[in-house]
Amino acid sequence: MIHFSSLDWVVLAGFMLLLVAVVVWSLIEKEKNTSDYFLAGRNAGWLVIGSSIFASNIGSEHLVGLSGAGMQSGMAMAHWELQSWIILLLGWVFAPFYWSSKVYTMPEYMERRYSSRSRTFLSFISLVSYVLTKVSVTVYAGGIVLKTVLGIDSLWGIDFFWIAALGLVIVTGIYTVLGGMRAIMWTSVLQTPVLIIGSLVILVVGLEKVGGFAELERINGENMHLIRSTSDANFPWPGVIFGSFIIGFWYWCTDQYIVQRVLSAKGIQAARRGTIFAGYLKLLPVFIFLFPGMIAFALHSQGKIQIDSADQAFAVLVSELLPSGIKGIVIAGLLAALMSSLASLFNSSATLFTIDFYKKFKPDASETKLLSVGRTATIVVVILGVVWIPVMQMVSDVLYEYLQLVQALIAPGIAVVFLLGVFSKRITPAAGFIGLVSGFILGILRLVLTIFKDQLDPDGVLYSLVAMNWLYYCSLLFVVICVLVIAVSLFTKPASDEQIQGLTYGSISAAQRAEIRAGIDKWDIIHTGIILGITIVIYSYFW
Repeated sequence: MIHFSSLDWVVLAGFMLLLVAVVVWSLIEKEKNTSDYFLAGRNAGWLVIGSSIFASNIGSEHLVGLSGAGMQSGMAMAHWELQSWIILLLGWVFAPFYWSSKVYTMPEYMERRYSSRSRTFLSFISLVSYVLTKVSVTVYAGGIVLKTVLGIDSLWGIDFFWIAALGLVIVTGIYTVLGGMRAIMWTSVLQTPVLIIGSLVILVVGLEKVGGFAELERINGENMHLIRSTSDANFPWPGVIFGSFIIGFWYWCTDQYIVQRVLSAKGIQAARRGTIFAGYLKLLPVFIFLFPGMIAFALHSQGKIQIDSADQAFAVLVSELLPSGIKGIVIAGLLAALMSSLASLFNSSATLFTIDFYKKFKPDASETKLLSVGRTATIVVVILGVVWIPVMQMVSDVLYEYLQLVQALIAPGIAVVFLLGVFSKRITPAAGFIGLVSGFILGILRLVLTIFKDQLDPDGVLYSLVAMNWLYYCSLLFVVICVLVIAVSLFTKPASDEQIQGLTYGSISAAQRAEIRAGIDKWDIIHTGIILGITIVIYSYFW
């Protein structure tokens, strides 16, 4: 339990008042149509976009799960956090296609490139993934965190976990449903610095308590290495390198949850610069979330703190290391992460359902009706995510393990269809649809088999699929779907030149090319080079 002083409560209350002020302003600037509600009127600048991308990515599973992973396995999970270069791919390579096509959603882009049925199926996959991972994981982690830091086991005879989890959902849902994308993006600008400052304080104070970085390296030993042996049961380096890229590409370059921020840009240049800013911010999690876990391991080894389980690392560090006032800032940062992630989830889910399902079957629906449907969809998705939490606990009792497992099964098929679709005109509509369906089926097959693993024959083929390292399975699934999509394209009719105009590298119009080039200046290139350079240095040091 974290003991709050009066100063801590004042700091926390001050943060919440600022948050309320931003939401009230968003309500005054009330959305007039779906473009305002879902994409903030397509007028967001690079600062708002970059902050929103980072704040949407960072949730309680980072503060809890990544710190726990740092304590348990050191730098092994850092590959998923050192993906600034993939965010740059979004800004430099994919954002121009998305933004210039004026789409609201990734499934809508899929329809223009492939077919209407591909759009519908990707919307379905996306909503399923939100329920299985993002909503359930974020709500679950939030409930666990608040129960741990407040030290309350039950209230009114009810497990405090559920009170905390549902309370966060309700509070976040109110400003998301009322304020739309504008409220989400501007509250992210407020939340991002609070989150970073709070976590930096833990890093600095923790390193001092350990005895410096050299002592941290000595105690953690082999866990300081990024690259592990091929015989490593959990993180063999071939699986990590290819698997983390596949998952990262799907998440950063094709997932509505992240790309929606880029689609809110006032222009291609703002979209690209927003991703560059997000790329800088994404260099931080290894140091402000993963390192504290390794600090917790070192302090525990030195006998300076007592930690019963890895997932308690963050809460124990806050409780043991921070002075009054600073605890309030850190918990404010934690609440910022919780609410920002949930808000982004709610809005993206509403956008997918409203634009890709409801409007498709009710094209004449009024703007008011669409906004109402979007808000209702938000509530339904949240309820499904909360209901899924007990099932999620049966699949795996380790939060981060469950999250990565499901993402590794969803990502390959979508990644293949987007990659081949953007870079090749020859990939056909039929191949795109088959790639999405087969990737989803083979991924869900592994998930179902994992649930019933104990009932499978240890010598059977199905058991071997479950026993395979999850990163190897992800990489193999990517290759299989890639071969399948190419093969189907050889025997089916390609889309017409008119349909794919401007949607592939081979069909960019002269006007599009001029628009893309006009927004590039030397500072974009310089900052991109700096981010890539820093990433290379980090990999070289911890190799």
